[in-house]
Amino acid sequence: MSKKEKMPPDFMKAGGPPKRNIDPKIIVRLIKLLLTDYPGKIIAVLCCLIITAVVGVMPAVYIENITSLIVEGLEIAKTSTAAVAWETVSPKVFQALITMICFYLVGLLSSATQAQLGAIITQGFLDKMRKRMFEKMQDLPVKFFDENTHGDIMSYYTNDIDTLRQLISQGIPSILSAAVTLIFLVCVMIYFSVSLMVVVIVGVFAMFKVTKFVGGNSAKYFMRQQQAVGKVEGFVEEMMNGQKVVKVFCHEDAAKNDFDAVNEELFRNVEKANTFGNIFGPIMNNIGNILYVITAFVGGLLITSNGVIPNISLENIITQGSLFAPLAISVVASYLGMTKQFTGSVNQASQQINSIAMAMAGAGRIFSLIDREKETDDGYVTLVNVREENGEIVECEERTGHWAWKHPHSADGSITYTPLRGDVVLNEVDFEYEEGKPVLHDVSLYAKPGQKVAFVGATGAGKTTITNLINRFYDIADGKIRYDGININKIKKADLRRSLGIVLQDTNLFTGTVMDNIRYGKLDATDEECIKAAKLANAHDFIIRLPEGYNTELTSNGANLSQGQRQLLSIARAAVADPPVMILDEATSSIDTRTELLVQQGMDALMKGRTVFVIAHRLSTVRNSDAIMVLDHGRIIERGDHNELIAQKGIYYKLYTGAFELE
Repeated sequence: MSKKEKMPPDFMKAGGPPKRNIDPKIIVRLIKLLLTDYPGKIIAVLCCLIITAVVGVMPAVYIENITSLIVEGLEIAKTSTAAVAWETVSPKVFQALITMICFYLVGLLSSATQAQLGAIITQGFLDKMRKRMFEKMQDLPVKFFDENTHGDIMSYYTNDIDTLRQLISQGIPSILSAAVTLIFLVCVMIYFSVSLMVVVIVGVFAMFKVTKFVGGNSAKYFMRQQQAVGKVEGFVEEMMNGQKVVKVFCHEDAAKNDFDAVNEELFRNVEKANTFGNIFGPIMNNIGNILYVITAFVGGLLITSNGVIPNISLENIITQGSLFAPLAISVVASYLGMTKQFTGSVNQASQQINSIAMAMAGAGRIFSLIDREKETDDGYVTLVNVREENGEIVECEERTGHWAWKHPHSADGSITYTPLRGDVVLNEVDFEYEEGKPVLHDVSLYAKPGQKVAFVGATGAGKTTITNLINRFYDIADGKIRYDGININKIKKADLRRSLGIVLQDTNLFTGTVMDNIRYGKLDATDEECIKAAKLANAHDFIIRLPEGYNTELTSNGANLSQGQRQLLSIARAAVADPPVMILDEATSSIDTRTELLVQQGMDALMKGRTVFVIAHRLSTVRNSDAIMVLDHGRIIERGDHNELIAQKGIYYKLYTGAFELE
């Protein structure tokens, strides 16, 4: 494979890796969220961690005590008998052993409690984080989903969340446990021997230097790994959705090459991350072993010097009244155990760098999603149910089939109600998806209540963009759009979209029954209303022939239905919503000509009395429109009804007669 083939395709490229390996702000934010969600349980876990860590250190302390008792017994045996030595020392030894057993039992109980609480906190926190992400995702603008692959978005809920699981269940508890253990060990070790503590500090310094170099590189590549995983999942998801297209155009080899490129990027990052991660443990363990030997050697020198090289410790002050005294054998025995435990705790904390790095990468992506700006909505005009009383419009709770725009006026505090009629006006509208690349130029049009307005033009002319501006998926750059005389920027987006019914070219059906998918257009619709809407869209006949009729389960975007059947369900879903304005974006593009005639009859009934915007490549479907707008490169170049445009013998005439092709 050539170097060129291995390069990631342009649409998969992303920004470079983060400049910082581990951002403390992310850790602090995670801890704050944990304390907010589980304050009591977190405190209980911390107490258990402290108890477990302290209990873990106690054996090293008691070894010094037991060793001292043994030395004491040997000294007694020299001046007396072994029996006397045994009778004198054994009760104290047994007492120390029983005390150690009690400590271990307390540690076992504490450790078990910590594990149970940790599992509850971990899974509960991940559940809350997924909810936070999904809730935020519902508030994001359509632009976010246009700019990010679905696979990469899914990676937030799978790989990125899983890195938090590892951090919360393993990383943070291990580091806290190691920290408590180290603090307690330092205090005990200083108490026994400052001289030997200096040796340990030198060894630990070496361990930190290794941690900084090896762990830092490991963290960097683990963060890159998380980014690469998102790319791979996005690519695979895209290829899965487009598998038929890949096969139709014999694009298998090119798809393999593109996948090899993104997969190779993931492989390189995983390989380097694990290379550093795998050598990290052995290096740290061997530094610990070397430190153990050096500590034993220095301890032996202090013992054999008979006080020439004094042992500096707090214990000497307490027991002998002097800071300087010879080193006892019992202290060295205890110290060796504590040295091993000390280096083990440092190693334990260092080993968590990889999980912390991955969690920081995952948490960084999660917080970037949560911190994204919500879809702005400054609207204050709302859609309400109304009825007429004594010639006046009155707001009511029950559904009457009549709606009005509730418009509060800040100037005098009054409220006016404007009947929802479906009067839409675009006045000198300009729009651009990217700055400096205009898509619509000076577009002006109107649709009176009950009128059918059609948009005709080549792909990219701006037809769908106009409908996206009407429902405010995007906001205009300049000009005005008025709905029943109200600037749509003043209308709350949810209420604006509730007044619009949309049938898209690409159908989306959800897992559930046929009835559930139709009811998606109006969640409180009765079965009778859903069936009526299906009949209106001429979908009823094929639905009742399904194995379970309206109760047939649909999965994988309705994979067990034909494209035409899915489109009919999409039309029925819009019909049950019963909106005053309909937007039909290539709504019959996936339906055969015969079925189109049936659907058109239903559509005509559906459109009766409504304002309708139609986007169609089949000009036969727009002949009966009240106005037809011919667009070219974001401008309206012709307008009029079918007969008027045919009489003009312009672009529409040439398109209709086949002299020009739409594309």
